Amino acid sequence: MGTGSKVFYAIGTFLALMAVFYILATAWIGEDAYLFGVEWIGAVGLVLAAVFSFMLGGYLNITEARQDVLPEDWEEAEIEDGAGVLGFFSPSSIWPFTMAAAICFLGLGIAFWQLWLIAFGAIMLIWATAQLNLQYGIPKEKH
Repeated sequence: MGTGSKVFYAIGTFLALMAVFYILATAWIGEDAYLFGVEWIGAVGLVLAAVFSFMLGGYLNITEARQDVLPEDWEEAEIEDGAGVLGFFSPSSIWPFTMAAAICFLGLGIAFWQLWLIAFGAIMLIWATAQLNLQYGIPKEKH
């Protein structure tokens, strides 16, 4: 089991324990709450955060099992063992910012329930996602 999966399993365990403690504490203190004395918004939030942490830990556990031993998991590794190409990162792409703006419009449309803003944000998000995926597949025009 790699370091990344251990970290997310630990976070998930902590959040699960805090969810149990939170549910018991709010049930004991809040007699006049909505249902069984439990404050459900925080309880559901903590339970979902724990579940998502375990999901990420499981994903990392599966993907790390398919790889060789990484330098960060090897106790006798040197700094040079982690050298090399880590991947391709686009240096000057505008599309992640455009996607963030589209998500902002979409979120504002949902928050204020403005259907025109939801439609605009969704169309803008689809367009920005397509452009992000195609930015290196479409050749530049030659004049």
